[in-house]
Amino acid sequence: MNTIYRTVDKDRIDMSVIEEAASVIKAGGLVAFPTETVYGLGGDALLPESSKKIYEAKGRPSDNPLIVHIAEFDDIEKIVESVPEAAKILADKYWPGPLTMIFKKKPIVPDETTGGLDTVAVRFPSHPVARWLIRSSGGYIAAPSANISGRPSPTSGEHVRQDMDGRIDMIIDSGNCDIGLESTIIDMTGDVPMMLRPGYVNEQMLESVIGEIEKDPAVFGKADANAVPKAPGMKYRHYAPKGQLTIVSGDNDSVVGFIREKTEKKDKDIRVAVLCCSADSARFPDADLVGDIGSRDDELQIANRLYALLRRCDEENIDQIYSEEFDTPGLGLAIMNRLIKAAGHSIINV
Repeated sequence: MNTIYRTVDKDRIDMSVIEEAASVIKAGGLVAFPTETVYGLGGDALLPESSKKIYEAKGRPSDNPLIVHIAEFDDIEKIVESVPEAAKILADKYWPGPLTMIFKKKPIVPDETTGGLDTVAVRFPSHPVARWLIRSSGGYIAAPSANISGRPSPTSGEHVRQDMDGRIDMIIDSGNCDIGLESTIIDMTGDVPMMLRPGYVNEQMLESVIGEIEKDPAVFGKADANAVPKAPGMKYRHYAPKGQLTIVSGDNDSVVGFIREKTEKKDKDIRVAVLCCSADSARFPDADLVGDIGSRDDELQIANRLYALLRRCDEENIDQIYSEEFDTPGLGLAIMNRLIKAAGHSIINV
């Protein structure tokens, strides 16, 4: 397949590119496009064959549900049975933005899009390119992250090209994503809203407007291997580089000392990388790659650099990666959720 590649300035959108991409989606094809979180791989959410193509392009298990993206709040009424009052309050506060909510679906949403569930995940992104594309394509785009399933999510058009060139119809490159981590997902179908995936809209932000929420155990640890995933990123290994990633937990000096010793004594045939904060970046002279993830005081920078650094480890043929913890106040849960899944829960306490 010859993948069309177009660049678009989000501040001066070329509508001819949007219309070209919309025609691809209307015809049942796939288009990768930017959002404020990560790049999405989009197809017509109401067309079963489009969702099947998304799973095939990603190599994604078909029981892993897709998120339906809308560009107008009123469009939600066509695809969900009802919108609870708490969801309306959240939408008023955080939509458009990096928040996905789960509702009971209407029959118009095919099972191929929802992984066979009777619920549908809905997001209203804030990125202008995404919103224009959704509107122009008919209002409903199913879109997981635009990467090979299991790999680090793409935060730039070049990342998408690395994974999807020749596998999909079109890529829209609009530069780097602002946030760099997938949206928060909250299930609104129960008596108490439940967070299924942490993101930029954190627990405190949610509770500040709707009161207490619950958190699915998958947020903190391994999901039940026999359970049907209710949302993306819950069941399968995600965000993973090719090399083995290990998180090192403990006080900072102990963590640095442990990782430094591992890099000093590494086998000459093993390439080792370290992911660390800026303040520690000069403390690992024997590492083959030091990934400076940013200042601990700038958690958005940490989130924004994470996937790009994991992908750089692949480009540098890294065999073993050691990472510090980045348990920051606001985005820490989301950052560590992604790191833990990328590491396959490999954590060493020192």
